[in-house]
Amino acid sequence: MLANIRFVYFVGIGGIGMSNLARWCKANGYEVAGYDRTATPLTAALQSEGMDIHFTDDVALIPAPFLENPKATLVVYTPAVPKDHRELNYLIANGFDCRKRAAVLGLIANAMRCLAVAGTHGKTSTSSTLAHLIHHSGTDCAAFLGGITQNYQTNFLLNRGEAAQAWAVVEADEYDRSFLHLQPLAAVITSTDADHLDIYGEADRLRESFTDFGKQVKSFLLLHRLAQVRQADFANAEVWRYDAQSAAGLDVWAENIRVVNGRTVFDWVVRGKTMLKDAVLAVPGMHSLNNALAALTLAWKVAQIAPESLREALATYKGVKRRFEICIETDELVYVDDYAHHPTEIDAFIAAMRMRYPNRHLTVVFQPHLFSRTRDFAAGFSESLSRADRLILLPIYPARELPMEGVTSELIFRRATVQDKHLITEQELLPMLRQLDIDLLATVGAGDIDRFVPQITETFTLKTV
Repeated sequence: MLANIRFVYFVGIGGIGMSNLARWCKANGYEVAGYDRTATPLTAALQSEGMDIHFTDDVALIPAPFLENPKATLVVYTPAVPKDHRELNYLIANGFDCRKRAAVLGLIANAMRCLAVAGTHGKTSTSSTLAHLIHHSGTDCAAFLGGITQNYQTNFLLNRGEAAQAWAVVEADEYDRSFLHLQPLAAVITSTDADHLDIYGEADRLRESFTDFGKQVKSFLLLHRLAQVRQADFANAEVWRYDAQSAAGLDVWAENIRVVNGRTVFDWVVRGKTMLKDAVLAVPGMHSLNNALAALTLAWKVAQIAPESLREALATYKGVKRRFEICIETDELVYVDDYAHHPTEIDAFIAAMRMRYPNRHLTVVFQPHLFSRTRDFAAGFSESLSRADRLILLPIYPARELPMEGVTSELIFRRATVQDKHLITEQELLPMLRQLDIDLLATVGAGDIDRFVPQITETFTLKTV
């Protein structure tokens, strides 16, 4: 697929999307090296797999064979790399083939039987579920995922046989219109809620981008009922709609939904026919059930896996790290960590917590992600977070953004209607948690709030011994 390339250099190799590409390249015989700003467990894992990684932006640290062979070296980068990055600027100025991560993913995935999962919410969980269903059923499959699966402890699955005959499950990212590099055989669009308005400006532009993506689907397109795109715009593909909680006018839905011993049990129905009765899903929440319905439908209709094989595979699916990841579950305390960073996702997460732990008092610690997202959705965050019994709000995690005047966590805090609310610094978090009486705790956000997880887990494990 990458003719005449021997070396692949990743600028930002520790990103979740970059690292799965790096693993694909390494598994396919390329020499792989890269830079990232900070060392993480993920970069440590890549190093243990034989990749040369450094953490200082210094051209001299790029391995010599890469620098000495510009015609045999591919450079991969993401839009998150700052414009003044010395290594990337050097490589561009010296004629290296430098491509965005999305373009390289498209190059690889489009040469396989690509199944793409798009949507502003749920694409990591849906694509991980789909990859597990196909892989567990014994069908050859590669997967490029946006999270670490609990089943395989990786964000990447490698196909065993010829690439052109294998399925490739791909998380199709709408950020920066990256997913337009994909030309999938089949796809699902899980949602089109407004997000990334720093890129799109307004919600209609985002939805136009999803329409453009859908037009590139070759055979089968599955849309959630609430996806705001016109079915008539997708003439190239057969189009179905789905929703776990509604059947009217839809092609796929669920019936007899109930919680049994903490697991969701349901019947999977396609166009009035019960495909599976009493299917079991261990990952809680209606949003997880929607994700499972989409994955089941693509695995059955497109990958042609028998429903009974899918039943067994679904029952063994364990979820994704930081997506309703249960860190402690005892009679005294439950602690869950989650990646939700949009009001709709927080609504779904809190509903799942209430569904699984209905009689507990819910404390949510939330770290807003990005100044722009906080500015654009402050009212929505306040409303969603007020569904908790107690709210602890941390400062905004800026990621790639510079501070914006007047945009702080106070925007969310002052509108939140929950009575028991606290706006604190990160340094105050652990002392506060030690003082409070807590039986159901969640840390929520897409920034670096997960770095508190080991300390919180240790604190409450010792507290409950």
